[in-house]
Amino acid sequence: MEVNFFDQIFWGNTLKQYAFFIGIILIGLIFKRIVSRIFSQLIFRLFRKFADQVNSDTFIALLLKPIEFFLSLATLYIAINQLKHPLNVTFFHYKKTVDKLKIDEVFTIGEFIDKVFLFLILLSVFWIALRIVDFITHVLLVRAAKTKNKADDQLVPFIKELLKFLIAFIGFFVLLGYVFEVNAVSLITGLGIGGIAIAMAAKESLENLLGSFLIFLDKPFTVGDVVKVDGIEGTIERVGFRSTVLRSADKTTYIIPNRSMIDGVLENLTLRNARRVKFDIGLTYETSNESIRQIIADITSYLTDSQATTDAVVAFDSFGDSALNIQVVYLVAMQKEFDLAKVKQEVNFNIIDIVKRNGSEFAYPTQRSIGDSTPAKNDN
Repeated sequence: MEVNFFDQIFWGNTLKQYAFFIGIILIGLIFKRIVSRIFSQLIFRLFRKFADQVNSDTFIALLLKPIEFFLSLATLYIAINQLKHPLNVTFFHYKKTVDKLKIDEVFTIGEFIDKVFLFLILLSVFWIALRIVDFITHVLLVRAAKTKNKADDQLVPFIKELLKFLIAFIGFFVLLGYVFEVNAVSLITGLGIGGIAIAMAAKESLENLLGSFLIFLDKPFTVGDVVKVDGIEGTIERVGFRSTVLRSADKTTYIIPNRSMIDGVLENLTLRNARRVKFDIGLTYETSNESIRQIIADITSYLTDSQATTDAVVAFDSFGDSALNIQVVYLVAMQKEFDLAKVKQEVNFNIIDIVKRNGSEFAYPTQRSIGDSTPAKNDN
């Protein structure tokens, strides 16, 4: 009897099965990108009203890779299941207890492949879920950027981390239950002393997590505020589950545990309505009393009339080793139109002009010998 060409058997499978195997893989590779885009656009329709301010390309770019990965797995799984050999070959034996009776069970290569694919497919599903969270928070950040309130800029990244943590937590127990057939409830209940030990080991992490909630409740700062904590000064960039990210003036990134942010002394420099400036100027001892009084009066008048400075105090403070010290104190209003460095520069230039205009000079360290300081004349 003549056998059909495609019905010929090689290594436990017919040529037809091999043809289906190769054909399914080729079709999957060719149409993977197109189908992924179509699926992404279909999912985006669920968020169209919510994400009316964001282009769909952002959503597609986020979901393209995880959906491609999911489709590749599904295609490969369907292709492999077209074969019979070696899927039905025994992988290993094990004993299973049923009603106190031990039964020999066989675990085939096909069953092992099913477990592997189930594990990877579930991973891809949770990967897609995480990317959807990324997109949702991206939309929320776009909306938050259009509001004057900075609290929402700080809240969105925190919500993002919280949702990702919950998805990862759920994913872990789903994988345990469906892939490894572990009873998650029994596992949690059976931790016992081990669970207490883990909780003790995670004590600092829990304290940092609690610190993040306290930061959102008390609102000692928001994203964009300039703060100083433990001697570190910088701008708040992000508040996360475990830590807060600061960016200093020299662009150095500091990652500070949330526990330290609430336990230590924290200065919110942004909330200050004014910055205090205090310094001394030294005049030469040759300056007359009248000139000193006039210099003090002129500096006081200038600082009082300036729109950038308030609460000015200028006074003859002390007798220095080589100068008559005049103390200058004033406040600079913390407003956008007033830059502290430029205000200080303008004040300093005006003080120089005032001192010179009154016929005085700034002192510098000098030493004079006791007795006649006049140099001896040379008779030769």
